[in-house]
Amino acid sequence: MTKRTSAKYKLDRRMGENIWGRAKSPVNRREYGPGQHGQRRKGKLSDFGLQLRAKQKLKGYYGDLTEKQFKRIFAEAARVKGDTGENLIGLLERRLDAVVYRAKFVPTIFAARQFVNHGHVEVNGKKVNIASYRVKEGDEIRVREKSKQLAVVLEATQLAERDVPDYVEADHSKLTATFVRTPGLTDVPYAAVMEPNLVIEYYAQN
Repeated sequence: MTKRTSAKYKLDRRMGENIWGRAKSPVNRREYGPGQHGQRRKGKLSDFGLQLRAKQKLKGYYGDLTEKQFKRIFAEAARVKGDTGENLIGLLERRLDAVVYRAKFVPTIFAARQFVNHGHVEVNGKKVNIASYRVKEGDEIRVREKSKQLAVVLEATQLAERDVPDYVEADHSKLTATFVRTPGLTDVPYAAVMEPNLVIEYYAQN
């Protein structure tokens, strides 16, 4: 379903964490990097290093967004009233590919992007094939009739490794989901700790 399988496991290994909580993650077997020098102790990261790592982790989590895409979302989060970190998480979770992933229509965020791009999803009865499309509260997301029997969908709905969060109401018998509300950081079921405050510090200094 996706060409980016290597990318997601590379990020896990680079961060030394199971970013998406997947059973197949190589970090479940070893927490050090690949190659003969992978087990060397890493030096303590500088403040800049910690900020950069936090940004790479959050950006990578949502399907390895480009720097341009991520920076644009951050700039919008900073412009909107309220806490910039909370706004950033809310905007990322409102992406259509993120909602499709949260609803467990596909197994990974990478598959979600491709699933949307290939035209398998409708929002409020209209086909939408843009992964970055921003969902609004109350929107209904539906897997198109002709796509309901795809193996990737049938596999994902049975996954035991994650649950649908309470800001998305999903009906797996009909393969529909409603985006109930925009979540904050503590609402999002991240498998690894995300630190949007460090992302704010990164962009403030760069």
